[in-house]
Amino acid sequence: MTLSNDEIKRYSRHLIMPEVGMEGQLKLKAASVLLIGTGGLGSPSALYLAAAGIGRIGLVDFDIVDHSNLQRQIIHGTKDVGRKKLHSARDRMLDINPYLQIDLYEEALDSSNALRILAPYDIVLDGTDNFPTRYLTNDACVLLGKPNVYGSIFRFEGQSTVFATKDGPCYRCLYPEPPPPGLVPSCAEGGVLGILPGIIGMVQATETVKLILGKGKSLAGRLMLYDALEMKFREMKIRKDPSCPICSENRTIHELIDYHQFCGVPAHPVEEPVNVSGEIEPVEVKKWIDEKRDFILVDVREVHEYQICKIDAARLIPLGEVPKRGVAELDKDAQIVVHCKSGMRSAKAQAALIEAGFKKVLNMKGGILAWSDKVDPSVPKY
Repeated sequence: MTLSNDEIKRYSRHLIMPEVGMEGQLKLKAASVLLIGTGGLGSPSALYLAAAGIGRIGLVDFDIVDHSNLQRQIIHGTKDVGRKKLHSARDRMLDINPYLQIDLYEEALDSSNALRILAPYDIVLDGTDNFPTRYLTNDACVLLGKPNVYGSIFRFEGQSTVFATKDGPCYRCLYPEPPPPGLVPSCAEGGVLGILPGIIGMVQATETVKLILGKGKSLAGRLMLYDALEMKFREMKIRKDPSCPICSENRTIHELIDYHQFCGVPAHPVEEPVNVSGEIEPVEVKKWIDEKRDFILVDVREVHEYQICKIDAARLIPLGEVPKRGVAELDKDAQIVVHCKSGMRSAKAQAALIEAGFKKVLNMKGGILAWSDKVDPSVPKY
């Protein structure tokens, strides 16, 4: 394997570094990396790995580009909204560096395909945002002997490390059990500073390049913690768990399992869970408002969400205040309709009110997002 004259020009700032040089750049060209996800973490990682000259990059994603992605998923642009993320990411990467082989896997990573997809690659970069896929990625990397470059983000905080190296710990060593379902909100529910995944994703890309070059000190055995509000980096040591069920000598997991069942979440979650006493369509709620029907519409989102958009007829009682304030202020015999952003939090509010003795509570299906789609397009979506 050699570098063309054009590649030598492209990588000249690498080639003049003794830690990289021609030998290191050829290692990068010969290397293969699989990126799981082309979202917040995958975007900066993919851009920098492409620019660095990783010869073969695999991308796993089955999502499409949405307006809400553009605040942080910098590999995609406004013109890509509605396109498959894989195609958008591939085009941007090849624009940065045409000397790449890019493999596309337009499928959800699961126990049936993970080993097949991961097997051809030297290193796996985990850009996922859910616990089932993180455990799946970890276990597949351990079984295949692939380093797992891990990153995670939420609001203003992020973390990164390298799992599943020869003598290092794995994800299960740090997190033996997943948190209870619903305890840790997603970025869609809790938000994320748009710049944050850029920082963590670039750390992941850096660790990936270091592993390929065999230079520097890896994050394996160290969890890097970053707080954007305080602008502080910290680290904590992680040790290999001698009783880890997947990476210890006495492991009990020898093949991939059902990770959705392990994490207690459905394999194909819907936006709104099955509700205790039924749902009502946004169009029907609008009809009730126009007819001046006797009912109470309660918005259980947070104050800062209410300031983004609202239904004028709605009364704001954030979900956390429903068990006390809602129960105290609302009439238990009245017809109540609750709504949130998408229907998930309002389902919890509905259940809490019914448990408190309220007799007629309906959940507005799809929340204010569905209201924008079906009733009033002037209401912004976020």
